[in-house]
Amino acid sequence: MKLNIKNNETAVFAVGGLGEIGKNMYGVQFQDEIIVIDAGIKFPEDDLLGIDYVISDYSYLVQNKDKIKALVITHGHEDHIGGIPYFLQQVPNVPIYAGPLAAALIRGKLEEHGLLRTTKLTEINEDTVLKFKKLSVEFFRTTHSIPDTLGIAVHTPQGIVIQTGDFKFDLTPVGDQPSPNFQKMCRFAEEGVLVLMSDSTNAEVPTFTKSERFVGKSIRHIFDRIDGRIIFATFASNISRIAQAADAAMAHGRKIAVFGRSMETAMVNGRELGYLNIPDDVLIDAHQLNSMPADKVMILCTGSQGEPMAALSRIANGTHRQISIQPGDTVIFSSNPIPGNTVSVNHVINQLSEAGAEVIHGKVNNVHTSGHGGQEDQKLMLRLIKPKFFMACHGEYRMQKIHCELAQQCGVPEKNCYIMENGDVLALTQDSARIAGHFPAGDVYIDGNGVGDIGNAVICDRRMLSEEGLVVVVATINMQKQAVLAGPDLLSRGFIYMRESGELINQAQRRVYRTIKSTFSSSEKVTEASLKDAITSNLQEFLFDKTERHPVILPMLILL
Repeated sequence: MKLNIKNNETAVFAVGGLGEIGKNMYGVQFQDEIIVIDAGIKFPEDDLLGIDYVISDYSYLVQNKDKIKALVITHGHEDHIGGIPYFLQQVPNVPIYAGPLAAALIRGKLEEHGLLRTTKLTEINEDTVLKFKKLSVEFFRTTHSIPDTLGIAVHTPQGIVIQTGDFKFDLTPVGDQPSPNFQKMCRFAEEGVLVLMSDSTNAEVPTFTKSERFVGKSIRHIFDRIDGRIIFATFASNISRIAQAADAAMAHGRKIAVFGRSMETAMVNGRELGYLNIPDDVLIDAHQLNSMPADKVMILCTGSQGEPMAALSRIANGTHRQISIQPGDTVIFSSNPIPGNTVSVNHVINQLSEAGAEVIHGKVNNVHTSGHGGQEDQKLMLRLIKPKFFMACHGEYRMQKIHCELAQQCGVPEKNCYIMENGDVLALTQDSARIAGHFPAGDVYIDGNGVGDIGNAVICDRRMLSEEGLVVVVATINMQKQAVLAGPDLLSRGFIYMRESGELINQAQRRVYRTIKSTFSSSEKVTEASLKDAITSNLQEFLFDKTERHPVILPMLILL
């Protein structure tokens, strides 16, 4: 993991967030100082069976933990803060700096993992300046789908490194939230921005992203025509959307019932920090909900992504203890499915429709707008910042490629635009940039309490088990006499129905018996491992020939 970074170079890299949506974690390094930006998670795709979250491989930062001066946070979304507890377990005592809402969310995570008392967590705003021996960090206001969103400006001897975080240019943000700080961005440009690391998520969208207020108007119009009960589902972290739904509900004389742990937490944090102006007497519990007229309530809940255990999914499938779908209910999905969640969302929509609810979702109804800027937002950021070099971040490869093309249209030379992978290191002087090596930055899987103990081999086995099934071979063998004393017997799960496959099972048993005898008759020394290998390979070949399937073969030998 030896990198070729010279003393007169600033290095920038991503531990996660390149070539993917999620797992955002970036670094700026000069000599013996490293500033880490964000520490997110990624939610697993459907093929990662049993995996709860995906985090980054922190091994490079672990090896350089003495150089890390700060972990600075752009905003409070899970793909930017969800990995913090796992990072701190490997690299303890890193001071964290975050805006008020992100700090509140991080505090909850640290408390849950028993790390709150041992972690220095400092609340910051855009006027905060962090000064270290060789590097300093400033912040600038941006807008996104969550309050307190900040861009990061790291001052280095070679120039300013800017990480935008997630952003769009919303000039009319909801509530008292300020608009983006154009003046500060221009000031950085005048001082000289060495490299811009910018959000690429919506690089395929050829427009400006609509303001959050645009959705607010649609929500109010939809509420105007609903006489029954409203169930409103959105991301718990989208405080602006929650605020607009709550305002529309109160304007129509509706009380609000909140369901879902993360939504309840968002409500508490949003009210405490002043982002949600919802009086106590507007909030009701489940008992009050069931005794009120349908046109006087709104249920605010999690589950807009079809998560199986979220409140909306349990309402849809009839397993929620306190809420069931009633005739006249209207369910509003105020989000778009994250890639990989479309099937789950459609399943929940179907269940709700079958139960008798009217479901409103999608762009047609204008109940969602992205928190990420489209091409016009991205070009505006490039024109404001005027970087010498450009690195496309937070996006899949095709998004990064388009974003680099936009940078070239905005005056950044093609040779100065970089599409990098996690672990690639870009070393910069005032006038040059080069790839200075690579460190391991693959995916690490979290399964229950296990972190990193599930590798690709285990995932492959799970996939095979789910698709092909399992065959267990049981036999009792006398190794000295080289004799089969009992069996072999076969058990199948998820492969064939044994009662209807007697002939196949008998053939397979005879095949295993012959395999064991032939292994003993070979001139090589026979061990338990060699017996298992022979049984597995021969039985797999036989079963594929008969069924064209590859079940997992598990030999269980009792040796005497």
